[in-house]
Amino acid sequence: MSNNQLKQIFFPLLAAASSFSLILAFSAKGELTQQASKLLGKPPAPQPVQNSDAKPNGKLVAQKDQAFRNAIAKLEQEVKENRLTFNIPKQFKSQVLEEVKLNNSEKVVALTFDDGPWPDNTTQILDVLRENNVKATFFVVGQAVQAFPQLLQQVVKEGHAIGNHTWSHSYHNFSPEGAKNEIERTAAIVYETTGVKTSLFRPPGGFMHNGVVDYAKQRDYAIVMWSADSNDYRRPPVPTFLHSVLSSTGPGGIILMHDGGGDRSQTVKALPELIADLKQQGYRFVTVAELLKMREKENQTTTATQPPNADANSQAKISQKN
Repeated sequence: MSNNQLKQIFFPLLAAASSFSLILAFSAKGELTQQASKLLGKPPAPQPVQNSDAKPNGKLVAQKDQAFRNAIAKLEQEVKENRLTFNIPKQFKSQVLEEVKLNNSEKVVALTFDDGPWPDNTTQILDVLRENNVKATFFVVGQAVQAFPQLLQQVVKEGHAIGNHTWSHSYHNFSPEGAKNEIERTAAIVYETTGVKTSLFRPPGGFMHNGVVDYAKQRDYAIVMWSADSNDYRRPPVPTFLHSVLSSTGPGGIILMHDGGGDRSQTVKALPELIADLKQQGYRFVTVAELLKMREKENQTTTATQPPNADANSQAKISQKN
């Protein structure tokens, strides 16, 4: 839910509750008005001059006070759920994506990390991201979440996006029921651990035909591949790591790295330099979910300015794997 939608919910509630006596009660405390303004990112509205002769009905004020508090609580819950739900635009449901280029060729890129959460690796990568004010997308394995739930909680707490990377990270062929279990079991433990719901999926090893991708498409996940591969599972020297990524990265790119599955110390060493190099080239960093929403916004603008019967999606520069 966008800020504008939240405002559309909030302001009618405020108007309905705004009798003179209610405003008089709140202006004495100022507490709820300040809280609501903080949520909406607006300065508090000026308060009316108090009439010393006014005698508000105490019971009525209390009822409206509680109604207003309930409205604030509902608004806070919706803000929280919006932050923890990584929905995707309709055009990307069941699509397989390598990169998502924007029509204006804006230099944005998405860093992604697979196979975690993992002791030491995940924490160290989070430290680097925090120090550089960068948000990333973590494709997590259900078994790893089960083993290290507090690490995933930290990832979410720091504002990163989450994707589903199956329960067991197995490459073998799955029956339809087995594929369902791999994805749904992971989705369940991610939600139980963090409250996060995600529509982003990445198949282990990029395997497209062992059953899990078919099930993910049925469930309207976006199948997120990559345009630049660090090959960090081979533990390359930092210069090799950087060359692998930078030589393949362009606007709208999705970079594959790992925080789990083994020793990722080379990734930890290379990450600060990678971020610095990309920033020097003029890139800014977004999550995969943010990248898809940016593409959607462009499509909406294109549709509004195109003549009738024009196909906005024909303008999309979305590289796909079949």
